[in-house]
Amino acid sequence: MRPRSVLASFTAGLAAALCVTAAGPADAHGGPAGSPSGRACSPAVAIESFSDALDKTTYRDTFVGNLSALAVDRDGAIVALSDRSSLFTLDPRTLRPRSVVPLADETGGALDSEGLAVDGDGTRFVASETEPAVRRHARDGRVLDRLPVPDALRVAPAGRATTNQTFEGLTFLPGRHTLLAGMEGSLAGDTAGIVRFQTWERHRGSFALAAQYGYRTDTGLNVSETTATPDGRLLVLERGFTAGVGNTVRLYLADPRRATDTGGIETLTGQDGVRLVRKTLLADIGDCPSLGATAKQPQPNPLLDNIEGMAVTGRTHGALRVLLVSDDNQNAVQTTRFYSLRVRL
Repeated sequence: MRPRSVLASFTAGLAAALCVTAAGPADAHGGPAGSPSGRACSPAVAIESFSDALDKTTYRDTFVGNLSALAVDRDGAIVALSDRSSLFTLDPRTLRPRSVVPLADETGGALDSEGLAVDGDGTRFVASETEPAVRRHARDGRVLDRLPVPDALRVAPAGRATTNQTFEGLTFLPGRHTLLAGMEGSLAGDTAGIVRFQTWERHRGSFALAAQYGYRTDTGLNVSETTATPDGRLLVLERGFTAGVGNTVRLYLADPRRATDTGGIETLTGQDGVRLVRKTLLADIGDCPSLGATAKQPQPNPLLDNIEGMAVTGRTHGALRVLLVSDDNQNAVQTTRFYSLRVRL
């Protein structure tokens, strides 16, 4: 079944998130005085502020970093996922931690948790790169169940995926009937740069495998996040790193609604009659004004870091408010940084 464009249900799910106001997070750095054009990254995207307030901090003896995904909770709070098996709830205005919950697999083992989506009842869907797997967790972190994964998407030798190149993004499409996970890298046998997006459809409370799509990344970049928009399209973050140069991070608008279902296609070449997901560049984050940001290692723009998490937090003046976060990998030369964007589709 194709992803659905049900605006009303998704908008209702975001209603609480509208409390994320233009005031932005505490300790945020705003753009230069004057018109919004002074904060433009592109005609479609403007940066409102950034915040390093949580960089290299701890909360209740847990390191606040390694943040790989963001989502909006039912009450408008921001849920931030650490890939070191922790789930933080952040105040939507200040972004300061309110609580932290440990995560684990069914045997108590650590997760390489990279993708996050919050269901209407507040349960958390967490994608782990290791197997890969998508698990449904209670608010207290308990594993409730686990979704099926196609054999081809499993890490070799069980499947054709490469270690640390599996599920990186996770999002509910409008109406929360469809869950979508974005693979970070290509499967063995597929043309380099073509990755797979897997979906599941909800049936009577459980999720079954549904359509799969092919998506082509820019040369040298991988998918680091996928987030649904209210009209059924996707915001896709593509990210790469070059030693001595720094990060490249690009924000795309992607539309899977007319793409070919690739679930039964063994290899994707990009020249086999398969309609890949169409994408349109919204902004290269390196083109945003730096707003006075500093970098701890070489970067083409000191604002940049290893951006991995993204959530739509509301609307303002016809634009989406989008929050990004970088994963510092608990590394002294990287930064946990939040970015507040305004995105016009």
